Amino acid sequence: CGHCAYCQARKRLPENLLHTIFQQSQTQKQSQHPLVERRVICADGTGLTAADTPDNQAQWPQQTNQKDGCGFPQLRLCGMFNLHSGIALSYCIGNKHSHELPLLREQEGSFQKNDIFIGDKGFICYYDQARLLQKGVDSIVALARRKPVSFTQADAVISDDDLLITVPKFTSRAAQNRYPKEIWDSLPESINMRQIKVSINIPGYRTTTVYLLTTLLDHQRYPANIIAELYRQRW
Repeated sequence: CGHCAYCQARKRLPENLLHTIFQQSQTQKQSQHPLVERRVICADGTGLTAADTPDNQAQWPQQTNQKDGCGFPQLRLCGMFNLHSGIALSYCIGNKHSHELPLLREQEGSFQKNDIFIGDKGFICYYDQARLLQKGVDSIVALARRKPVSFTQADAVISDDDLLITVPKFTSRAAQNRYPKEIWDSLPESINMRQIKVSINIPGYRTTTVYLLTTLLDHQRYPANIIAELYRQRW
């Protein structure tokens, strides 16, 4: 059958060839996004299954609710790519317990000064946004569990849906202990961000409201509609 022939052909692809192709494709990684004339880097995570071998099961165990021999090894992959060119920059693989953020931190070398990072709500964290700022990298991330800041709590109001806010450093000792002390101590006590309310309208679906937090503070150079469009393209 066609599927069988495809699978057989895919197995004949040497791994070294795939690595060479990946390295060659990175020659286009410098492409800047025309909306902001800066490199815009996205990250996303996905789940994968591996061949059911003892070595793979030991490194990437199957789901615990499955009987032995009835499930495939579970991998977690987080990759980074250039939003404008679509070129993959790097990736990191972990097991089913791996969160996307630690996998992203292992790829910090892919960022360059003046980049803009875009991530969904799985990538929002004071530690990471502050760390990226230290590297000269701005962020656009979706607000997750925390309640949006109200008008009365904002440092300044740019528009009804665009507020300047302050994001404080964690105070929880348990949260602080997750990170290397020397890096944690080097971070500022707070960072300034903009909170932008975005409505996503797709025909046939209910309108969804998303709050974006960004370190792009210059609302004249980076209007809210441009930031929303960049996030829409990533999404």
